Order: sequence, then structure tokens, then C-alpha cells
Amino acid sequence: MNKRIASLLQYLFFLGLGIFLVWWSLGKIESDQWEQMKAALKGADYWPMVPVTLALLVSHFSRAVRWKILMEPLGYKPSLTNTYLAVLIGYLANLLVPRLGEVLKCTLLARYEKVPADKLIGTIVAERAFDLICLIIVFAITIVSQIDIIGEFAMEMLNKLFTGGTGEFNYNRLLIFAAIVLVIGTGSWYALQKFSHIGFINKLRVIGKGIWEGLTSVRYVKNKGWFFFHTALIWFLYLASIRLGFLALTETSFYGWLPAFSVLSLGSVGMIVTQGGVGAYPILVQETMMLYGLNEIIAKAFGWILWLAQFFLVIVAGGAAFFLFPLLNRKKKESPHMA
Repeated sequence: MNKRIASLLQYLFFLGLGIFLVWWSLGKIESDQWEQMKAALKGADYWPMVPVTLALLVSHFSRAVRWKILMEPLGYKPSLTNTYLAVLIGYLANLLVPRLGEVLKCTLLARYEKVPADKLIGTIVAERAFDLICLIIVFAITIVSQIDIIGEFAMEMLNKLFTGGTGEFNYNRLLIFAAIVLVIGTGSWYALQKFSHIGFINKLRVIGKGIWEGLTSVRYVKNKGWFFFHTALIWFLYLASIRLGFLALTETSFYGWLPAFSVLSLGSVGMIVTQGGVGAYPILVQETMMLYGLNEIIAKAFGWILWLAQFFLVIVAGGAAFFLFPLLNRKKKESPHMA
């Protein structure tokens, strides 16, 4: 019961944060600016959203292929169709509850492909680790290539995260955080070793072992070249979707790859801050584009266009996958009897 309450509170917090950011963002628009924004949205060319959608769908497919590659060292080879549908459903679930998608797609694949869910969670951890590395690389490219435009803004964001109210680096915060992590880690390891004879603790050890096997599966991947290829492809397609998205508005159509790097960097932060980037993503995209001299209202409109394209894609593709997953697997089970 406590776990359910904690999950509910977490969900309400992130949903509330997203709604607040939407309200705060839209509340800043004056009545005359509303007319400008409506005119910008009305005059937008939405045909570029077609290749944007295709790029994102292919990136999700590439993510499914990469996930499948991670499972092979564990001795499991689920169908690519099921893996892709599970990935799409995962994105849909993440709109509802933070991180629910990771658990749900592992559960679905475990149910239909007979793959242990705990080992799948380990592969998800490995995936997220590589995505974090890619995001850091994208940030580095963005700052180095545009230090005069985006560097100062990015550093200001980092300062807010890692400094106190005085603007100076808060070593106490860092030490307290490190101490908490150390105590929890040491205590957990001791408990697992000392009380392994207890059924519940032993079950946790088994789950932990499964997660570790999934996490370390990267070392045993046979097709390492394909794994890194798909990792790079996923992030290139994210970048390309933004570059193509610039074509939706006349005012943004001349922006190239470097501004796209900036939008990808800071927009990704928005996706992390709130579930599905609700509220946060459009705001950060707006702030980013204003650094390039774009009008505030046009920048706001562009941020919403990009976010809505991704939002509706997840709703439509994830919803379709949700219905197709059991349907296709039911037919698969019935086909031997029908033959």
C-alpha cells in the first residue's frame, strides 16, 4: 500500500509540475501576443512533420534493434516485431507515469517471449547509460561549436543545479549526497550478504544478479559495431527530426544543424524534467531559439509544434502498438492449431 501511495504521489508531482509549466508558459502571453502566436501556428507548414514523424519512428525501431542486440548475450532472441511494439508501448506508458514504460515493456516482452523481466531491466539500465553518454557528447558538441551563443546559457543552467543560492559551488550538498549514496550502497550490500538465508533477501539477490547480468551484457555483445551504429543512428535521427522541424515555420526554416544541436541538448533536459516533456520541453526550446534572435512568440510557437508532433506520435503509435501486441501474439499461438 505504501509503495502504491509513493507511486501515486510521484505521478501527481510530475503531472502537477508539467501542468504548472504549461500554465506558467501560456500565462506569460499577452492578448496581442496570442494573436501573433495563433497567426504563426495557422501559417505554419505542417508537411515537414511527416518526415519528422518518420525519423522518430525509425529511431524507435533502431532502439528496438539495439535492445534486441543487448539481449542476445543473455541467450534470448525475441522477435523484432514484439520488441518494437514493446518500445512504442513503453513511450506511451511514460506519458502517464514516469519510468512506467521501462517496467511495462520488460513485463510485456517477458510475458510473450518468455524472457526473465529482471534481466531485461538490466539491459534497460545499460541502454540508459549509453543514452546518457550520448547526451553528454551532444552537450559537448553544442557548447564547443557554439560557445558564444549557447555556452553561457548552458553554464548558467548548470550553475543553478550545482550551486547554492549564493552562486558559489556548494560542497556541503555534494558531500551530503555522496555520503547518502555510500551509506545506502554499503548497507544494501551488507544486508544482502549477511541475511541471504532469508527468503525475501535471497529473492532480492536473485533479482540483483539478473539486473547485473543485463547491465554487463554489453561486454559480451557479438555485434558491437551494430550496437554502436544504432546508438549513433538513434541520436542522429533525433537531431534530424529537429532540423526538419525548422522547415515548419518561415522564420525558422533557415536554421541549420548547429541550432538543432542546441535544441536537442536543452530539449532533452525538458524531456527528463517532466513526463513526456509536458510544459518543460516547449519552454526550453523557446528559450534556446531566442538565443538565436528568434522572436519570443515565434519561438514559443515552434516549441509547441515540436512537442506536439512528438506527443501525438507517441499517442497514436503507442496506442496502435498497445492493441496490436496481444492481437499478433494471439494469432501466433493459434496458427499451429489452424495448420
